[in-house]
Amino acid sequence: MSQQRNATEVIVAGAGAVGLTAALVLARGGVRVTVLEAGDALATESRASTFHPPSLEMLDDLGVLDALMARGIVSTGFQYRDRQTGPIADLDLGILAEDTRFPFRVQCEQSKLTPILLEALQALPQVTVRFGQRVVQATTTDTSASVTTEVGDTFTADWVIGADGSNSQVRQSAGFTFEGMTYPERFLVASTTEDLESILPGIAAVNYVFDPSEWLVVLRTPEHWRVLFPTDQDTADEVEIDPTRIQVRLAGVADLGRDWEVLHTTLYRVHQRVADTFRKGRLVLMGDAAHINNPLGGMGMNSGVHDAVIEARALLALLDGNGHLDDLDAACEGRRQVALSYVKTITHDNWERLRQTDPDAQRAYHDELRALAADRERMRAHLLNTSMINSLRSGRPVAVLGGAGA
Repeated sequence: MSQQRNATEVIVAGAGAVGLTAALVLARGGVRVTVLEAGDALATESRASTFHPPSLEMLDDLGVLDALMARGIVSTGFQYRDRQTGPIADLDLGILAEDTRFPFRVQCEQSKLTPILLEALQALPQVTVRFGQRVVQATTTDTSASVTTEVGDTFTADWVIGADGSNSQVRQSAGFTFEGMTYPERFLVASTTEDLESILPGIAAVNYVFDPSEWLVVLRTPEHWRVLFPTDQDTADEVEIDPTRIQVRLAGVADLGRDWEVLHTTLYRVHQRVADTFRKGRLVLMGDAAHINNPLGGMGMNSGVHDAVIEARALLALLDGNGHLDDLDAACEGRRQVALSYVKTITHDNWERLRQTDPDAQRAYHDELRALAADRERMRAHLLNTSMINSLRSGRPVAVLGGAGA
């Protein structure tokens, strides 16, 4: 049993997958942790839904993976498809068996992970989780950090972790910068209960679909399928989410001779942004509070979980007297470089390739993918990138397809 601390406390702003993971790492090390969540309960939105092998390893080390896998779907590979002609290449994650003890993805919404993490935290006496406490201000001194919430409460601790999402008030109020770009088109996600395995024979659990006029991403979650579309940057939001228009777009995926069963739709803007630093005084950023990227490749939540484990472990070592501030800074800067040179590179390359309109360039890339799938070593190198294993080894993607890979 871990030793209870009396003098050291860490406040975590945000009870998403990232904040709760960081809280669990610290609490298991004996740190007193207070988690402040803006909502009145855990978020239930269907957001990120792919867990890559390194994330599975980290969650396994924290003792929460079995519960997640019981709620998810194991996906042993993914597929590149042409919208008109069908499958181009199937990539088998089993080839990574010598690189990871989990050579597969788990398809499961992050909203199914957060209750598992919360239950693990609530079993620890040194943890307090408070809902309805939206952080609006964060400050730091040489010896402590404080946050003030929307209801007027102020909390002070030895350290504060900002895991409060892309609109992080920890980041904004403390003066971190958040440079980057916003993509011209928004992304539209339609969730459906239709049986796409029957409608599109041979489809995988995760599919990247090339088309010069309208590329797609189609992926499965435990309860439904998701179809992600790009949208015209010049159309109004209300036009894009009009149910009739959505039915037209889905009919373009497959004409069922009737309307598709649609559970819900989400329209959102997509950014690539990274904070100028992940630590300022006794404030530490991680996850979407520190960096955001487009979702093509499923790296956002996963990289946030990696931030949480790596940064929280470095902070724990510092608090234990087994590490130094320089070690924490190295961990934070290492994660920042992964966001800049790995996640950003691969997700942007995915976007560029999916939206390629030149027929010759697209044909050449398809040929590359077929050759990749036929070459075991090249496929392994590619999958080390897309599975994020390389992000924890070097922080840089290895060139496989004349770029970072898709």
